Amino acid sequence: MKTRKINLLFVAIVLGLGWAMRGHFGHEWGAAWAGAMGAMAVLLVSKREDWASRAPALVALGAIGWGVGGMMSYGVVIGYCRSLSFANSLYGYVMLAIIGGLYGFIGGGLFGLGLESSKEKKPKWANLIVEMFVGGFLVWGLLIYQMEWFMTPPRSELWAACLGAAIALAWFLYRNRFTKALRVASYAALGAGFGFAFGNFIQVLGSTSGIHYNWWNVMEFTLGFFGGLGMVYAVLTREWPESVQASKTGNWIAVIFVFLFLPLTNYVNGMSIERFLKLAERLDILNAPQFSGNQMIFAGLSLILFFGLAVFVWKHSQSNKKFLQFTIPAMLFITSLQYTLFSTIQLGMFYRPFSFKYSDSLYIFIVAIMFLIWYYILRKETNLPKENAINETWKRWGVIIFSLMLVFVILALISTNVHDGISGSHDRF
Repeated sequence: MKTRKINLLFVAIVLGLGWAMRGHFGHEWGAAWAGAMGAMAVLLVSKREDWASRAPALVALGAIGWGVGGMMSYGVVIGYCRSLSFANSLYGYVMLAIIGGLYGFIGGGLFGLGLESSKEKKPKWANLIVEMFVGGFLVWGLLIYQMEWFMTPPRSELWAACLGAAIALAWFLYRNRFTKALRVASYAALGAGFGFAFGNFIQVLGSTSGIHYNWWNVMEFTLGFFGGLGMVYAVLTREWPESVQASKTGNWIAVIFVFLFLPLTNYVNGMSIERFLKLAERLDILNAPQFSGNQMIFAGLSLILFFGLAVFVWKHSQSNKKFLQFTIPAMLFITSLQYTLFSTIQLGMFYRPFSFKYSDSLYIFIVAIMFLIWYYILRKETNLPKENAINETWKRWGVIIFSLMLVFVILALISTNVHDGISGSHDRF
């Protein structure tokens, strides 16, 4: 039982860290990088050789799934939670739960589908992609252009497209009897939805406390933390079939996608000379052009270095077959350290005094905690359960959803009574 709790905590911390760093890059590719970290952490704690032999492909599915929701806008919704009106505040918390739930459902669903793919039952990926695209387009067109059910006016309403894609994914999993993947999607959605809303509640309290801190980043961490908690809980409390045989070509394509394409895209979209010139001005750096060029070069060289390490690790694993003992941990820490380094470079942390008042100052310490947990605890052998832990029923899920709504009512009541108005507040109605 103690080991199980450590497994859950480890994955929650990893995805929480990834999502916190995602806040500095944003959009789909930042979310995909965080999703890749979460998927690797699940593979690490699951101790399945058949999954580990397909690690790059499974990690790529987790990255794509968690990355899809990156198209959604939620800045205005966060402002609704700060409203003095109970109805507006409650609306904000519920909508944040929906947005977070969509992140988790698609991320957990695609990753879980990869885990449940077996020799006897292989998903028709082409069909799923088409169904999710069509479902997203149709629901987006119906809700936004026909019914005008706006969630985030005047911002993007692509949450509706993600909702349509999630519905299509759920129907695909249900009718093809991928029940375990559907369960992973549901618990990841439950965790990420709660984590997003609860994290913003912490942000509201933090903003009213007078303590200067990056409370927004705390909210991002809780989304990943609880989303990862839900995802790994669903995986570790079910018995899974023997996985489909690993594809050598598919794994190498996934290695390139996860360790080169994702970092490169975040490099191109999250870093630029113009961005570093503005950073140099804020940090009072005299030779701003030289600083900007050096930052770009340093980040670019680190990208090449970490990709080379990932290629070496995966190639080495083909001969020694020590996937669980060496390959998965090495891949996880390569990804985590690179994402941390990218965040450090982007924020100019090497050029400012160290202080715990910056939330990003904690990133490297969290990575260190991850390493210590793995080295001293998780290297021990653990197995997945041989029996289903909990009998899932519609009644059980109804109780969960009802309880969650009560929690949001309480959060909204507290939020509207702890302040007389704070910056960034908005009214939807």
